[in-house]
Amino acid sequence: MKALIFEKFGGPEVLKYIDIPNPVISENEILVRMRAIGLNFADIYRRKGNYHLAGQPPYILGYEGAGVVEEVGTGITNIKVGDRIAFADVPFANAELVSVPVDKAIPVPDTISFETASSVLLQGLTAHYLTKDSFEVKAGQTILVHAAAGGVGQILIQIAKLKGAQVIGLTSSVDKSKAAYSVGADQVFLYNDNWVEEIKNISNGNGVDVVYDSVGSTLQKSFEATRVGGTVVFYGMAGGDPAPVDPRMLMDTSKTLTGGDLWNVLTSLEERKARSNQLFDWIQEGKINVQEPAVFSLKDGSDAHALLESRKSTGKILLKP
Repeated sequence: MKALIFEKFGGPEVLKYIDIPNPVISENEILVRMRAIGLNFADIYRRKGNYHLAGQPPYILGYEGAGVVEEVGTGITNIKVGDRIAFADVPFANAELVSVPVDKAIPVPDTISFETASSVLLQGLTAHYLTKDSFEVKAGQTILVHAAAGGVGQILIQIAKLKGAQVIGLTSSVDKSKAAYSVGADQVFLYNDNWVEEIKNISNGNGVDVVYDSVGSTLQKSFEATRVGGTVVFYGMAGGDPAPVDPRMLMDTSKTLTGGDLWNVLTSLEERKARSNQLFDWIQEGKINVQEPAVFSLKDGSDAHALLESRKSTGKILLKP
């Protein structure tokens, strides 16, 4: 099979499209022929060597995608050849064929395309747990979403609006602010504005109820934009590591800092199915709109990486074998 691999850490140019042996499945795995593969910042971090990689090169990136079952392990009775499945946390997805553990295989309805499934699962499930588990958004609250034009940001805005919240977004450009407005943000500010002061001005000097911070380096300002007794949810560091948080500040302001990680939530196949089905239902009902992804051939994966790393893209980037 063909796969996108790299043998040393570095920029997009280290990626190669080559032939490697097909995966061999165990009795509790299925073999999936990929139709669409999600590209995420974690792939960039792994390619650069920022994240630890087990084993020896060649390394294969990719953890998210969708396709058709081509072979089923002997111990599996609930999935058959030809079924449409997706996954959000299975390694080595940047290939024509992927071995998927049965407990991570999410059925995809016929009404949901492979491209939509690969665009929405990782970011959609992240937005789902952020608004349900990390801090349960309720009607009448005001929330602040960092990186509001990104994949998680756009879905987070839409889920929060479904729950009746007011949503303020932060983006790095006017073009990206348009993307945030298009999915329902009530107001959007730019990072080069005095955004903390602007947010306080529109909240009568109080600040917002909760900030969803995926940038990291903005964490202190996120606290400044939060009301007394409010919450900051830290779930990413796309802009670099945050400065240490003073616990005395938390005590004096009754503010809460909480973390978020999807893998602490997706602990069973039942959780995967229930949360994914809710996302799929919202999409089918028109309550959540998924922006048209940018699609690259898998063999042109280096170009896709370059686009994502440039931070000029909005929405999802997909790779297709």
